[in-house]
Amino acid sequence: MNALPRAFNALDRLGTWSADLPLRLFLAWEFFESGIEKFNGANWFTDLQASFPFPFNLLPANVNWQLSLWAELICPLLLLLGLGTRLASAVLMVVTVVAIAAVHWPAQWSSLAELAQGYAITNQGYGNFKLPVIYLVALLPLLLKGAGRLSLDHWLRGRFQPMSVRAPV
Repeated sequence: MNALPRAFNALDRLGTWSADLPLRLFLAWEFFESGIEKFNGANWFTDLQASFPFPFNLLPANVNWQLSLWAELICPLLLLLGLGTRLASAVLMVVTVVAIAAVHWPAQWSSLAELAQGYAITNQGYGNFKLPVIYLVALLPLLLKGAGRLSLDHWLRGRFQPMSVRAPV
């Protein structure tokens, strides 16, 4: 066997255990950082409560602030541990979609070209939804596939499921 297939086989074996780990670490860092900012800051959701999508627009701004703050503190820790990864990913996806709708989506746009200007990391008035979309794309594999083998989810599944029920990972 030549070197290239051996290298790819080694990467395949490594990937089986740890391919999701960089996503989990990246997302845990980003969301936890946002949660810490909210924890140490003042509630600014009152200013944009009307921009929140249903059903969050029906909740008081303080409730939305607390939901977002605790989701951004607890779910990243779950991602880091690989515990309840799919649920944590789903919760963070909801937080991100609400953030896109309330904060990052352009206030006005009349064409797809104008909307595309908001797919940026800028503060030029066109919106600013590129980074939240990146977060959604990064959360999607964790939602669909789970945390992988290097996680508490995998360990718990191995401890509590009979051998005949275990799905291959």
